[in-house]
Amino acid sequence: MDRSHPVTRPVAARYAGTRVPRIEDSRLLTGSGTFVDDVQRPGMLHACFVRSPFAHATINGIDTAAALALPGVHAVFTAADINPDVRESWHAVAGKDVPDTPRPPLAEGEVKFVGDPVAIVVANSRRLAEDAVDLVDVDYTQLPAVADFRKAIGGAEAGVPVVHEAYPDNVAGGMGGMPPDEEVFATSAYVVQERIYQQMYVPVPMETRGIVVEWVASTSELTIWGSTQTPHELRAFAARLLGIPAQGVRVIVRDTGGGFGQKVVPMREDMSVMLAARKVSGPLKWIEDRRENLMSAGQSRHVDGTVRMAFDADGKILAADIDFVQDIGAYPTPYPVLTTAAIGMFFPGPYRVPKSSFNYKTVFSNTPGLHAYRGPWQYETLTREMLLDIAARKIGMDPAELRRINILRGDEMPFFNPNGMPYDNCAPADTFEQAVKILDLEGFRKEQAEALAQGRYIGLGFSAYIEPTGAATGNLATEGATIRMESTGKINVYVNGGSSGNSIETTVVQLTADVLGANINDVATIQGDTAVTPYGAGTQGSRSAPMTAGAVNEAGTILRDQIVAIAAQMLGADADAIELSDSRAVVRDDPDKSVSFADIAYRSYYDPAQLGGVSPTLEATARFNSQAMIHWANATHACTCEVDTVTGQVTLTRYIVSEDVGPMINPNVVEGQVAGGTVQGIGGALLEHLAYDDAGNPIASTFVDYLLPTATEVPPIEFGHVEIPGPGVGGYKGAGEGGAIGSPPAVINAINDALAPLGVTVTRMPATPATIIELIEQASSGGRERSDSGITTGKDR
Repeated sequence: MDRSHPVTRPVAARYAGTRVPRIEDSRLLTGSGTFVDDVQRPGMLHACFVRSPFAHATINGIDTAAALALPGVHAVFTAADINPDVRESWHAVAGKDVPDTPRPPLAEGEVKFVGDPVAIVVANSRRLAEDAVDLVDVDYTQLPAVADFRKAIGGAEAGVPVVHEAYPDNVAGGMGGMPPDEEVFATSAYVVQERIYQQMYVPVPMETRGIVVEWVASTSELTIWGSTQTPHELRAFAARLLGIPAQGVRVIVRDTGGGFGQKVVPMREDMSVMLAARKVSGPLKWIEDRRENLMSAGQSRHVDGTVRMAFDADGKILAADIDFVQDIGAYPTPYPVLTTAAIGMFFPGPYRVPKSSFNYKTVFSNTPGLHAYRGPWQYETLTREMLLDIAARKIGMDPAELRRINILRGDEMPFFNPNGMPYDNCAPADTFEQAVKILDLEGFRKEQAEALAQGRYIGLGFSAYIEPTGAATGNLATEGATIRMESTGKINVYVNGGSSGNSIETTVVQLTADVLGANINDVATIQGDTAVTPYGAGTQGSRSAPMTAGAVNEAGTILRDQIVAIAAQMLGADADAIELSDSRAVVRDDPDKSVSFADIAYRSYYDPAQLGGVSPTLEATARFNSQAMIHWANATHACTCEVDTVTGQVTLTRYIVSEDVGPMINPNVVEGQVAGGTVQGIGGALLEHLAYDDAGNPIASTFVDYLLPTATEVPPIEFGHVEIPGPGVGGYKGAGEGGAIGSPPAVINAINDALAPLGVTVTRMPATPATIIELIEQASSGGRERSDSGITTGKDR
């Protein structure tokens, strides 16, 4: 392994690496958390949106008179009222110079999907606002809609509706890497090709979107309470949107009941509430209900593509190619063209792939806009891992052995994948072999053969991936922290993020206690308030652990030196002789000479004249700059299942994750993150489907139709850990997205392994009982009709 990267001033770890109980749990488990809907302000008003019932229609007129006549209704705003107030509307994750796709706060002239916000009603209560929404009379002329993004390409020339006039072919953009090496595909011993479709499904956070906006005209101050993953970006976005100084905007985030990418950037409803808040008499609250969330918060995944791989006679990968289209809906947030490139760039995965090519298009449709979801590039892992299993069976090799032949080892690092991704500080082969060992592969294959002899169909699926975490691009490259010793000797650490489920609230306290030599009970954290916390890019891109660790280390190192300087003066010792532990400063060679943090703080705050010229400062702020480091995390998932071939029911029997996120700050937190993502991926593989009919009408807008996994569908998750340090402070890597990336292909591969004796291969998600039964019936009546799939060998050509 290459260990040439510099590591910033390591400190002794007393708490990092231990299973410290989560600090936030006592608050959350007793119902004492503070979410946006818990925020109450004097004179607060409530907003509700008038939404389009059509997937595509012209807005001929909006009659608000009946709604305004309802007692308790303060205002009804349309696009003509608030859209002209927009000053700037761009997101830091994309940058201000990127040519973005359309995103008006309220629909202008046309509605583009069912649920498109047309007007915003402001009333004394949510109930009244909802009643008033029903009284707003919108005159629509329904237009043809295109809900299937695969049919949308070409637009008017292809005889299909155009979603946005500025994009007459319905293509927002695309990109191609190196063209495929067709000679390799033509001459290789084995070539495997599949068309794989991933359905639309969504994050479904427990807390839906919500925002409270309070505008004080007399002081030109705007305060926002938000359910967001990025408080400082919400603040900057609000200032840009409204054209007001950023110092006049304060964002407060307490608890966020899940985000998973959906709450990274402000969306159109957030924009509308911000704009409307300056036009009403009191603070304005909007809380999304579940139906709105499923109809309008956006869509995720939804990709269709053809993937192929070429192998030599021994099973070594020679080339890989992916050609796909992604549905971006009507109003994607943010700019989707560049972010979709990650699917192509990461397609080679954790394998020794000499040649790789990709090509893609992002396509508008009359459905909600694409948004981020935990591992937005996950389709690359889904398709690659499914293809490897299919190839192994047709080559006549166990899928585990095919991976073993091709997976990258630690002694090969650094390694550049053929698309230029610089892998380092990882060993995917290690997590793979650990998962195989935990599983007992040989024992399972024996059990599988015995089950088949009894007429039972059980299967095993593997999935391996590698992902960049804490990648230093754009505004994601830095993270700030402020650490202060208060007058009592207790420590407060200020970081930007709120409590959104990733438990930074606990891990930042562990890290701060270590860097200062403090007892953990003497450390607390303040988060999510832009008035007091330094700038940070928030919870996104699996960045919190490596970036926060860097920020805490830099600020903590400065404060540590300040504490040592004061302690040395008080103890009459050289600074080099002082060490900090147990919230005390001790002379290293004379332990009887010590002073507590409380005494140091008292001297600094209340008796600074006795410091003899030493600065009384006990506070430090620092911005960590990761200098373009990428922390490559990786994992192998292994899933076993049993498929009932009469009902199509899939029962997961074991689930194993072996992951490398570097040294773990808190194993409980890491395992919680991996488990949560894994369960979301299981839901995506088996159950969840944000479905639309051909006219663009949503047919899964409640939990009756949009099915989520419960404890009955998920077996206990078994964990294995490989800890290869990354290049940053502490060697920590990100852990937030991996579970959701690795689990869908592991589950699908297990199903396909179970059904292989029947000649069945699932290539269209989700793998519902109806889908499975249909495939079994097709196979039993003469095989699948799959003109776009198959395998060829040298002798076939």
